[in-house]
Amino acid sequence: MRILGIDPGVATVGFGVIDADRKANRPIRYGVISTPPGLPLSRRLMQIYADLEELIHTFQPDEMAVEELFFNTNLTTGISVAHGRGVILLAAEQLGVPIFEYTPMQVKQAVAGYGKADKRQVMLMIQRLLGLKALPRPDDAADALAIAICHARSATSLLNQERVFDPERYDTR
Repeated sequence: MRILGIDPGVATVGFGVIDADRKANRPIRYGVISTPPGLPLSRRLMQIYADLEELIHTFQPDEMAVEELFFNTNLTTGISVAHGRGVILLAAEQLGVPIFEYTPMQVKQAVAGYGKADKRQVMLMIQRLLGLKALPRPDDAADALAIAICHARSATSLLNQERVFDPERYDTR
């Protein structure tokens, strides 16, 4: 299964593409979509949409995992990120990519085994789990890889086999 992980934002959107199965996760590509700070919000959102559309067409993900919003102390930043997140969800929906959402605590739990792990712990685990030679950078791309790994662990779980349609299982004759 190919998964596109997204760490939403407006100035910077992290993305991470992995191939996942029950045995391993393999990194395909990771990076960021950046928008220039001087552009009006509407143009930045349009650029995010276009770049995400290109990512989806290029990598053909089976599913997309997106981090849910976490409002810390800066409500203004949270609202801005919410705009970007909305465009990201719209692009995936319009292109037919199933969307799954995870909280930051769920991502940390899935990747590092502890829901309150710090950023360095999570990055070290991403490096180890994906067999990377160095810590993934920038931070937004690392976060997107963590989100993709979180979804991979959920989607390929033995407990989650109902996601695979088995016609014999639903035979009503």
